[in-house]
Amino acid sequence: MRKALWRTLCCATTLLMSSSVVALTAPQLAEVEKSVQQAMDSFAIPGLAIGIVNNGKVVLAKGYGIRQFGKVGEVDEHTLFGIASNSKAFTATALAMLVEEGKLDWADPVITHLPEFQLYSQHLTEQMTIRDLLSHRSGLALGAGDLMIWPDTDKSTKDILAGLKYIKPVAPLRTEYHYNNLMFVVAGEVVARVSGLSWQEFIETRVFPQVGIKNSHASFSRIDKANKNFATGTIKYDGQLEEFVGDYLEDFRGAGAIASNVSDMTKWLQTQVNEGKTPLGKQLINRETHQYLWHPQIMRVPKEADRIAFQQDFKGYALGWAVESYFGYKRVGHMGGILGMGSQVAMIPEKGLGVVILSNQHAYPAIRAITNEVFEQALGLEPRDWVMQSYQAYKEKRASLYSELGPKKVASKTASLPLSNYTGTLRSPWYGDVIVEEIAGKLHIDFTHTKALKGILHHHDGNIFVVKWHEKLLEADAYIHFKLDDKQQVNSADMEWVNPKITDFSFDFHNLGLVAVTQPQ
Repeated sequence: MRKALWRTLCCATTLLMSSSVVALTAPQLAEVEKSVQQAMDSFAIPGLAIGIVNNGKVVLAKGYGIRQFGKVGEVDEHTLFGIASNSKAFTATALAMLVEEGKLDWADPVITHLPEFQLYSQHLTEQMTIRDLLSHRSGLALGAGDLMIWPDTDKSTKDILAGLKYIKPVAPLRTEYHYNNLMFVVAGEVVARVSGLSWQEFIETRVFPQVGIKNSHASFSRIDKANKNFATGTIKYDGQLEEFVGDYLEDFRGAGAIASNVSDMTKWLQTQVNEGKTPLGKQLINRETHQYLWHPQIMRVPKEADRIAFQQDFKGYALGWAVESYFGYKRVGHMGGILGMGSQVAMIPEKGLGVVILSNQHAYPAIRAITNEVFEQALGLEPRDWVMQSYQAYKEKRASLYSELGPKKVASKTASLPLSNYTGTLRSPWYGDVIVEEIAGKLHIDFTHTKALKGILHHHDGNIFVVKWHEKLLEADAYIHFKLDDKQQVNSADMEWVNPKITDFSFDFHNLGLVAVTQPQ
């Protein structure tokens, strides 16, 4: 049994274990690889790559399976995946470098560097700091405004900044945790304004080279066209796997656009567990700044299941990093998700231990299970069958969720008005135009800034229709409820998810605030 001594670190409570970690042995790494294969088989993951740093050294960087479902081409340590929200830590590091150069301060109001930055109220606009951008405590709701960047919109950074002032917060500044991508998009623009380089250029010229990252890119479009060693997403739909090709969240910019591989990401892990010192011997950021990036800025209440399963006493979010306790250790990391892909970075810093997993199927329970297996082996934790326990829970939950799919049943359906009554242009103050038109006896909907959001409206009840997108793999069916004036003409519309338990939070239809701007002919 380990003896524990309490200590305070970064304003969060963590345990310091007296026993040192023995380097992962070949048999232990074999157990990890066994869990990888078990997870891929159980969760139907076509391809996966894993990198492990132990005592600050890379002990595994390897790929498994295939890059693209149904096609030839194996995953290796150089295969590129979208790391999604694991990009956020790079953005935070970029800002930390600028802080050290004296070009900005964490407490600077955002408007100091982006004069056009404007939120819902003048008070919020003036109070929002650089630090707030990186800690999900802005008061904006989970995923609020994400339809400006997802899926694959034509919105520029200027457009996004202009739309922010119309998004109503759900909590006062710095009082509650609500995960929000747009604040990291703004943070990326701060990097650009202050440095004189685009966010992409800063990451690729100021961060990657110092770390020794050679084959990663700050967006999908920046990958060399001759490089075919990249993964595409896979989605399990109606019991079958289907390929889902995307651009690795390019529009997310500083919130999630980086394409990387486990060879490069293990170098990033080494830099992290070595307090900002890179494998090339360079100090990317100084030790104090590095520790500050892991300082919790907003606390969360751990889930009861995690409190029991992982002895989790605290949970918080720092600057681009999630921080929590894990069997008495301080654990730092992040999850990343794209439709069809999942990633995880997780570290036990005091042991020089880190793992990165990149997958072309967004089976997050599988990724978490493999990570737990790595930590079990490295930390000498009580053995558990992490993968099978996770798979059983996943299978039961998925069966329950998918048994409840589809629109709510209506006992006595009310007829709709003639379809022409619902046609016209609706406008969201922050997204823009959504067009409803009648074509060949059906109502079609067109989110004009988003190629993937085109679909057909199916009558549900009265003035409520269900939107079925042409791209079924989005799994984002939505109700649209038309509000009519006394002349039976549409004056506004509300939208909400048909299947809230499976629809990705970035489809924030409920925040649109659609108002009619043209009357039907």
